[in-house]
Amino acid sequence: MKIATAAYDMDFLPDWQAYESKITRWVTEAVGQGADLLVFPEYGAMELATLEGRDRAADLEQSLHAVAKHIPAADRLHAKLAQEHQVYILAASAPVFATDRPSNRARLFGPSGQMLEQDKQIMTRFEREDWHVISDGPLQIFDTALGKIGILICYDSEFPLLGRALEEADLILVPSCTDALSGYWRVRIGAMARALENQCVTVMASTVGDCDWSPAVDENVGAGGVFGPPDRGFPDTGVIALGQLNVPGWTYAEVNLSMVQAARSSGAQFNRRHWADQEGREKPAAIFSLR
Repeated sequence: MKIATAAYDMDFLPDWQAYESKITRWVTEAVGQGADLLVFPEYGAMELATLEGRDRAADLEQSLHAVAKHIPAADRLHAKLAQEHQVYILAASAPVFATDRPSNRARLFGPSGQMLEQDKQIMTRFEREDWHVISDGPLQIFDTALGKIGILICYDSEFPLLGRALEEADLILVPSCTDALSGYWRVRIGAMARALENQCVTVMASTVGDCDWSPAVDENVGAGGVFGPPDRGFPDTGVIALGQLNVPGWTYAEVNLSMVQAARSSGAQFNRRHWADQEGREKPAAIFSLR
């Protein structure tokens, strides 16, 4: 398959047509390069808040509701594009209200137009302390024509046990939104570590650029990247493809998932198979004094 993963710059949108044209242009470009799977980043949908005006977009609480208002229409657009081009699209995650507080939700669209959802599991400090975004639905694996796909939204990728819950996935998508180089590297290291542990392919998408209309996504640092285990059939670095930092656009990678099965069955090491060897050894280590 060919994967397209985004370094996505958000805009102040004058109207819905501008958003529809933008997403259509991004999808059409990736499809034109032969992409089968398109991955947009975490919180890339926050630009929808600008449709409600600068004041609402600039207010932390009101921006959540402003975006959520437009998600049903955004979902219809992504479903239409996935069906029209016969591709899989992970839409940019967005705040969605299933209760009185929003969840950070990514939506995966298939060639039939069907949509399945994945909520972020663990909130960052900003999400929990300032924005009051909550976790909702559990981790899931989506069985597709491309392979089994799991999703770890940004911070989730930094937790090994969440990655382990997706051990049956061939691909783990990591949509991210980070405001500093250190944040980008935390997520990238997490994505690469999950590829190593699960002997699978991970796909990182990022928001990039500045948004002076939002205190939530005002600064964005990142790049698209596709990673695998440093094992037979994969690059020695584990880096299959890597975009240029902070440059908007798609990063493309050709991926043959037979390499995942080969690594798991006859790789140089068996990280995934030997995970259980940690059991009983993961208890807090005793502390001994050495002078």
